[in-house]
Amino acid sequence: MLQFVSIRSCLIIAASVYVFSTTAPVFAAEQIVLKYRVFRQSFPVKELSTLADTGKPSLALRATLALAKQDPQKVRNYLTAPVPVNPVILDRVLNSPVGNVILDQISQVIHTPTRKADRQAMRSALVLSAAKDNDIKLIEVIRNYPTTEVEVDGDNLEKAYRQLRSLQGSLQNILGF
Repeated sequence: MLQFVSIRSCLIIAASVYVFSTTAPVFAAEQIVLKYRVFRQSFPVKELSTLADTGKPSLALRATLALAKQDPQKVRNYLTAPVPVNPVILDRVLNSPVGNVILDQISQVIHTPTRKADRQAMRSALVLSAAKDNDIKLIEVIRNYPTTEVEVDGDNLEKAYRQLRSLQGSLQNILGF
């Protein structure tokens, strides 16, 4: 019975990844609203992806980070640091009461513009991120966010990364390894 549940979970995740990856423009974030203290600035997700991939921020992103007194390389590190997870186990945990608490915590930093269905959006972004390569990176979560716009509290980006690390620890504690 346990093998059937595991195979079924794997098939569901694989099908979800296929559906979301073949229809990415409809289900992926296109704009990010970075919020720092009292100001907010909207950017295409591609600009943040370029920072994550190359270490080079666009002129507008560099200016925003300078105003916020944020080091672009530190931001890049938080965006790209991998947190290894098993996607099947992640899915199970995120669909539990413990998972709901974790989702709510991470959604304080990365969330929908309306603050509605944050938990469901974050669950989807995390599972899709983990399904591709058995790890989660914040940049992947942002790229996989299932709304056209995603808001990120830039002052707490490090907090979101620590919460992902905590999620990894929770998965290990639940499984006993």
